[in-house]
Amino acid sequence: MLGASIMWAIEPVVAKLSFTNANFLQTSTVRALVVVLCALVYVGLKSRRDLKITSRQIPPLVYLGLVGTLFADLLYFFALETVPVMNAVLIGHLQPVFIVFMGFVWLKGEVLHTYDYIGIIFMMSSALLVTSQTVGNLVNFHLGTWGDLMVLAATVAWASAAVVMRRFVRGMHAGVITFYRFLVASGAFIVYAGLTSGIAIANIYQILVGVVVGIGTIFYYEGLKRVKTAQVAALELTSPFFALVLGFIVLNETVTVLQGIGMGLVIISVLILGRRE
Repeated sequence: MLGASIMWAIEPVVAKLSFTNANFLQTSTVRALVVVLCALVYVGLKSRRDLKITSRQIPPLVYLGLVGTLFADLLYFFALETVPVMNAVLIGHLQPVFIVFMGFVWLKGEVLHTYDYIGIIFMMSSALLVTSQTVGNLVNFHLGTWGDLMVLAATVAWASAAVVMRRFVRGMHAGVITFYRFLVASGAFIVYAGLTSGIAIANIYQILVGVVVGIGTIFYYEGLKRVKTAQVAALELTSPFFALVLGFIVLNETVTVLQGIGMGLVIISVLILGRRE
């Protein structure tokens, strides 16, 4: 999960670099195709099995592709054109908040402890401080931008995809899940590209973001099969720290005092969520 966290932190930075001469749709198309190739390589090296699936596995895989990738990832990339990297990464890792509510309905076998709920409260508070940026904005209830809201919508979609994966295709090989998830999205992107300007690689960052996402997604699914869904997402909360450093070094993004406090709350939430009653 630490490996996945690093990948999620690198992704928005590389994506922003790709936007210098390509839009979010072009980058998303190349990214999806590269992830499909990465998944094929992983399946071949790790399990040496084929890509056969059953009819019952098709609906959840299509859901992962349409909701978890086509809708959520596109919304996230569109928001990245205006939202700072740290905001995007931190809001994106509020998935446990939504997974808790969805889990009560779909994942009845998972039991959340008091520490889980306390940790989630700290996570929500952290996101509020980071998106507000200053005390003045917080007092006046200027709690974020439309870009932040779009990232939040993408987060809800990612959370639903995590729950669907956990309930319906948990036993499937991580590389196979990744392959079909991005294959579904790639089909839609290819149709769009065929109707517009076609598929073109404008810069190396478009390929790099695909490799990063391919590795991160495989790590994520491998972890999701082994521990509680909410705890997986909570462990990913180390991503904002990597994103903060990368955003400062590569993109010259700065952090306000209030955002720094918000990042401190992330540390507390990770420690709390790692405990047991």
